[in-house]
Amino acid sequence: MTKATEAADALGLAYEVTKHGRVNSLEEAAAARGIEPAKLIKTIVVRLSDDDYRFVLVPGDREIAWPKLRTLLGVNRISMPDANTALDVTGYVRGTITPLGSTNAWPVIADERITGTISIGGGDHGVGMTVDAQSLTKALNATVADVTE
Repeated sequence: MTKATEAADALGLAYEVTKHGRVNSLEEAAAARGIEPAKLIKTIVVRLSDDDYRFVLVPGDREIAWPKLRTLLGVNRISMPDANTALDVTGYVRGTITPLGSTNAWPVIADERITGTISIGGGDHGVGMTVDAQSLTKALNATVADVTE
């Protein structure tokens, strides 16, 4: 059990845990989990202001489209926090960040291309959670929008 699986249980979210050794790239992680990179979902934490953050769920084969995200959020500036700040505001070290079990329930934005069966970080290195994308976004009350390129 991790904080992420405990949170998924509390949300009633069905999942399957996949454990693998440490990996050096998203492609290696996808291969270890037996999925294509697009189905491995990256959780990026972004800062709108000193005490205002968002989780952005991004397919593994895509990147955040910053202009689209700024427009969606109605802001002119978004930044990425340094590793220590990310740990402080999520409870997770970089490479393990997930909205599930975060120390703060920051709002979640999910790219609209996240569909079907996906794998999201399980809150520790080498731990993934396979879930249904629609169930995940519903459980997290995520805003689903076109925010990647």
